[in-house]
Amino acid sequence: MLKKIKETADFISNTTHFKPQVGIILGTGLSGLAKEIEVQHTLSYQDIPNFPISTVEGHVGKLIFGILGGKNVVAMQGRFHFYEGYTMQEVTFPVRVFQALGIKHLFVSNASGGVNPDFEIGEVMIINDHINFFGTNPLIGKNLNELGPRFPDMMEAYDKNLIARAKKIAAENNIKVAEGIYLGLTGPTFETPAEYKMVHILGADAVGMSTVPEVIVARHMSIPVFAVSIITDLGVPGKIVEVTHEDVQKVAQIKEKDMTFLMKKLIETL
Repeated sequence: MLKKIKETADFISNTTHFKPQVGIILGTGLSGLAKEIEVQHTLSYQDIPNFPISTVEGHVGKLIFGILGGKNVVAMQGRFHFYEGYTMQEVTFPVRVFQALGIKHLFVSNASGGVNPDFEIGEVMIINDHINFFGTNPLIGKNLNELGPRFPDMMEAYDKNLIARAKKIAAENNIKVAEGIYLGLTGPTFETPAEYKMVHILGADAVGMSTVPEVIVARHMSIPVFAVSIITDLGVPGKIVEVTHEDVQKVAQIKEKDMTFLMKKLIETL
């Protein structure tokens, strides 16, 4: 693993000659943030040694290097998911590489289903905690002490200071945001009504198929994380309707301008 991380990071550094300060992972239908980046370099995943290939519609499959909010950023325009058949180590490999490239913060976005009865479709939810319901963990196996401790603390998986700053930015710019807990499931099926009910009973506000693995790995390496979910469908009794991947993408694309503004302004404060 360490050899692969170094090989990939060296390739990227030697190809781009760019040193990112912030890593960004863009979720389903949320690649519009890349348009705000003053692009310096672009690399397709297929051209990067050891990188998986994104197989899901709405995930472009490119690394974007450039300036956003006055900071050097590297953005994943498309992520990897456990349900694609990748191992947890493969899903989170880009975060390991980002750390080797020198990032100091990780920003994550996703599209998710809301189970909080106060939510509406299009709600922008700042994630303040998560529940790992994948049935596995990217840190299972031999621990690499060079990357982090055997038993990393997860009391503050999502950085409280960044959350406070983001809420202040939202309030100052009349952007409605919620705050809540994200539960990660494997997918690729959307949840049944009974599963939505379970997620709500467990104490989550939203459910999705990503984010948790990347955040665990980032915290293993002591990288502060800020994450946002856009609620693209509802798992609330009386509001559950049949949903497709295309529906999720459409809602995400409509609401991503608020998320993009929030992330850009937050990055400016780093």
